[in-house]
Amino acid sequence: MKVIFLTLARISSVEKRGNYQDLVRKIRDEGHDIIVVSPAERKYREGTSLTHEGRASILKVWTPNIQKANLLEKIIGTMSIEYLYLRAISRYFPKISLDLILYSTPPITLLGLISRLKNKTKAFTYLLLKDIFPQNAIDLRLMSETSLIYKYFRKREEDLYKISDWIGCMSMANVDYVLRNNKWVAPDKIEINPNSVEISDLIPSIKTDDGISQLLVGKIVMVYGGNLGKPQGINFLFEVVTACADIENVLFLIIGSGTETQKVVNWIRESDPPNALFIHEMPNDEYSNLLSLCHVGLIFLHPDFTIPNYPSRILPYLQNKLPVLCATDSITDIGSDAEDNEYGFHCQSGDVVKYKKYVRLLAQSEELRDRLGGNGFEYLKMNFNVDYSYKVIMDHFKNGE
Repeated sequence: MKVIFLTLARISSVEKRGNYQDLVRKIRDEGHDIIVVSPAERKYREGTSLTHEGRASILKVWTPNIQKANLLEKIIGTMSIEYLYLRAISRYFPKISLDLILYSTPPITLLGLISRLKNKTKAFTYLLLKDIFPQNAIDLRLMSETSLIYKYFRKREEDLYKISDWIGCMSMANVDYVLRNNKWVAPDKIEINPNSVEISDLIPSIKTDDGISQLLVGKIVMVYGGNLGKPQGINFLFEVVTACADIENVLFLIIGSGTETQKVVNWIRESDPPNALFIHEMPNDEYSNLLSLCHVGLIFLHPDFTIPNYPSRILPYLQNKLPVLCATDSITDIGSDAEDNEYGFHCQSGDVVKYKKYVRLLAQSEELRDRLGGNGFEYLKMNFNVDYSYKVIMDHFKNGE
């Protein structure tokens, strides 16, 4: 098959580990030709370029900054990316032939490009739905439901669902949400197909000779890694760090970047919590290695969400056999999944008392951490395996749909 994958995620090589890279690599290694179209944002000082890795081609397209950028540049970049992608594809693949167009959230501004490729090639279309936009912006009060910009994006969202032959959702709660709020979507075109990774039974070797490792020695490390933005409800993270300061040997390790990074930096500087350490974002391999020194993985979500977010940060936690502790809204099922399948605990964001109880429980029992972590790894293999995700997509063609 001939496949194109359109994404706003930065992909420079399919050989590196990552949610999308693992899936692309799986598609390539199964004998298909795949083109990856990914942004080369202005901040990286790269131009548009095309590289090849076997049957995978990576087309990096110069764009304004769109990830972790200020609001104005993010809007400009998001609005212009469709034209920039189309121009680059037309230049490097003027006679493009496709069987499948694969694209990941947020693809609303790529709607016109997807439509043109679909009409030109008669390919099938598959949406990997990771975030539900623009409703998430409404929940965070970034736009009004009566505004013209919301109505514009909502119409684009509806059109995207209509043009997609299949929609893969992160969880059952996401499937139910989409069907409940878009009653015209046929139930047989929507399915569970979450973020997935290539599973490895090998946990990265532990380095003990660097400065960071030495700071973690003798501590029960509760790690939060990933985006630091409004969706994460960072204020509750501050609350629990403060509340848990009297729990012996517990260290909250915060790793990441985002729109709220400066807020985190300022809080660390002003509060000087004895049980917290902040590290700016780091390469995936270094992050994976550091996780091998940690004991519990943390999930935070803003309490006002009405959409069921399912953060991908849970995957490296499960890969490293860490139990997870989730503080979320009441809509998502990431916390109930953890509890129902016995690989973690869950409480409502804002419930400091319950959260602290779970921190103390996990800190005091190595046996509990090992048992939950082992359960999580088994759940990862059954539900977030890239082999599963690949099969879900390709079964549509196998069955002649």
